[in-house]
Amino acid sequence: MKNSAVVSERKFAAALQGMSDDELFELMAELEIRGSTLASCSPANEDFVKIVLVESAIERRFPGQMLKPYKAWQLRLMHRDCA
Repeated sequence: MKNSAVVSERKFAAALQGMSDDELFELMAELEIRGSTLASCSPANEDFVKIVLVESAIERRFPGQMLKPYKAWQLRLMHRDCA
């Protein structure tokens, strides 16, 4: 069972590489919403694992910037929706 989880995580991580920045950020926003309802942040929780993988993908794509590009995207989206 554990090996299948590792394979799924690898497939998910590989899929992230082919996403545009907007797709990656949209996925992160969706996972954050779903994650806010988690009872605990456990490595056994699939959404938690996906959040960690997406965070890592963003940080690899924007070295040294942590999640700043994602946060800037959120602000742009919020300002666009308010205009």
